[in-house]
Formats: sequence, C-alpha cells, structure tokens
Amino acid sequence: MNMTVKDRPKKKQTETKKTPIVNVENVYKVNQLNLWYGEDHALKDINLDIPEKQVTAIIGPSGCGKSTFIKTLNRMVETVPSVKVSGGIQYRNQNIFQPSYKVEELRTQVGMVFQKPNPFPKSIYENVVYGPKIHGIRDKKTLDKIVEKSLRGAAIWEEVKDRLNENAYGLSGGQQQRLCIARCLAIEPDVILMDEPTSALDPISTLKVEELVQELKKDYSIIIVTHNMQQAARISDKTAFFLTGEVVEFSNTNELFSNPADKRTEDYITGRFG
Repeated sequence: MNMTVKDRPKKKQTETKKTPIVNVENVYKVNQLNLWYGEDHALKDINLDIPEKQVTAIIGPSGCGKSTFIKTLNRMVETVPSVKVSGGIQYRNQNIFQPSYKVEELRTQVGMVFQKPNPFPKSIYENVVYGPKIHGIRDKKTLDKIVEKSLRGAAIWEEVKDRLNENAYGLSGGQQQRLCIARCLAIEPDVILMDEPTSALDPISTLKVEELVQELKKDYSIIIVTHNMQQAARISDKTAFFLTGEVVEFSNTNELFSNPADKRTEDYITGRFG
C-alpha cells in the first residue's frame, strides 16, 4: 500500500533540520490538498511547507501531478473544467480558497513562467510593461525604469537594450524565456512559479536560466517543476518527489538525492523507473 507523507514515520521531518538555513518563514503551507479532474483523483493528501526565498523543486515522472500542483498555488488550475479541490493552501497565512480571497491579487503576488517561452506578439518593451499598464501605470519615465529593472533582473538587459522596440519573436528561445521572466518580474511578485522553464531550451540557454534562478532567490521564493533531476540537484534547496499524485518525500535537496528515506525515491533518482 502506498503511504502518503502524513502516514510515514516522522523521522525524516526531524532530519531535515540539518539544513544550514535556519529560521525560515514558509511562504506556503499546503494541508491535505486533494484535487480531482472529474473522476480522476490527480492530487492526494498533499502536505507541504514551502519556504520563502529558497528554490523548491518538484520532481517525478510524467503524469504524477507536478504541474497540476503548482497551478493550484495561483489557482490557475481552476481554468480547467470539472476541477474539484478540497483541503487548504495558505499563502502568507491566508487560505487562498476562501470565497473572499481575490484571485487577481493572488496572481499579482504569484507570477508564473511556463514550459515554452510565450512572449506576446509585441515589442520587447511592450511585453515587459504589459502587467504594469494593466495595474494602471501610464507614466513613461516610470515604465522605462520598470523595463530596465526587470530586464536587468532577468539578466537580458545588455542583450536587448538597443532592440526594445523590436518584436519579441525576433529573440532566440532562451532570450524569449528570460524576457518572459522579466515580464513576470515587472509586476513585482512575491513568488515565481516555473513549470519546466528550460525543457525547450538548448544547454547554454538552460545554464543561463539556472544561473538566473540562483540570483532571483535572493529576492523571490521560487517553485520549479523539472523533469531534469540533475537540474533539481544543481539549483534547488528543497525537493519534493511526486508519484501518482502523492508526495512520497520532501526534504533538503542534498539529503534527498544522497540519502533518500523512501525506496521509491531511490528507485526514481537512480533511474529504475520514470
């Protein structure tokens, strides 16, 4: 019988305290989260405390619920018909499923970068200012500052500063993805969700995005879904291993990869399945 996190012995929870990072606040507290697509039970009793200003990686085989999970964190999953959710997700100590909670405010605080770069068919400049304009910012000098700050934050300013009025589709795939990250930064989020952000990129572009993630965690809490276990090991502080909609194990990344507590985790990271 498969065991959920809450069913397993508590030993692993105490071991995670070996991490050198202390007094960390949790940006999310996920409690007994269940999700169904119609009759399909996609997420089962998920319990996770996600720390702020760290990189939390979500790994697991295809179809295990990784992308579904992070889309619950900004309630984007609700755009899918026939979705039903139970349990709670607390973001900054507020239950995001409360009827009074405004989803627009949540998505301002929790930005998202998708698997494939998805710039708008506009100029580089207009891509970055899209969000700020929606929020009512119209002053040209203010927008100019936001553009430079966001593009610098996404480590692409030097590459595009003389091309701001050119169509974003003229950028390479890696540049487009960093532009999408800049577009996310422009609304000054608290959390950045990344759903396999390098899976469509070449190795050099992937490295640039990974370096960028390491820089961004100084100011943002980052939750990244990745099918690449080596990437999770390189860039994350914590890793959750998902399998058939359950969290099998959640621990410090170094510990999970070097000394997994669950045989299923060991089998997955050593390539026995997945």
